[in-house]
Amino acid sequence: MRKNARQNVFEVLYWLCINRLIFSGFIRRFEFIRGFESAMIIQYYGHSCFKITTKPAGRATEDVTVFFDPFDKNIGLRPPQGQADVVFVSHDHHDHNNVDAIKGNPIVIDAPGEYAVKGINAIGIDSFHDDKGGAERGRSTIFILEAEDLKICHLGDLGCDISGKQLEEIYGVDVLFIPIGGKYTIDGKKAAELVRNIEPVIVIPTHYKIKGLTIDVDDEKLFCTEMGSCPAEKVAKLNIKKKDLEGKNAEVVLMNNEQ
Repeated sequence: MRKNARQNVFEVLYWLCINRLIFSGFIRRFEFIRGFESAMIIQYYGHSCFKITTKPAGRATEDVTVFFDPFDKNIGLRPPQGQADVVFVSHDHHDHNNVDAIKGNPIVIDAPGEYAVKGINAIGIDSFHDDKGGAERGRSTIFILEAEDLKICHLGDLGCDISGKQLEEIYGVDVLFIPIGGKYTIDGKKAAELVRNIEPVIVIPTHYKIKGLTIDVDDEKLFCTEMGSCPAEKVAKLNIKKKDLEGKNAEVVLMNNEQ
């Protein structure tokens, strides 16, 4: 029996409704999964030492643990502990190179260059530990890492301004770890100037006076004044997802090293 025009219209509308329901289900499922996407976790051990837990690129599912600049006990703080897959060392001074404190036979990266390890892409950029071309305190490596669609930069013990070429590499990173304590690195005023040039999303100060630290460096007050303000509270742990950074610009985060 032949279908009339009205029946054909009803069938078309029916299948359109079914397809719309199916498509809506996929969208809701996608949004549900996105809600549980992994976050990069940042923990502070004091001075310039941070632990980062992240997911590698590709199909690997195991977390990758990274340490920056582990220090020894001679600075008055408890040295970092735990296992790691990769340790980045900006320079060979005792307050940054205590790799033996980290377990797990990690890969150690301590020089400029391009690296791809454990699903993480990294670049090491040569810089100076002072404002005299390294004549006083030598060189220090800036590290830039990419993981989980995030780009982070640890400036090590930067002691001078950065060049135009260095700025091109660092500009607009999602998370910037920057020294602010002066004496051995740039001070709070210079750090704030660099932040304005680099335009990161999140700024985490390093290498400044905290409780227990015996190294003679300044606290965060000058930097906070130059930046306009700093948060009243320090955080013990920072969970970061790319989607959570929308609308943020040079947001200062002070971290608590008391684990």
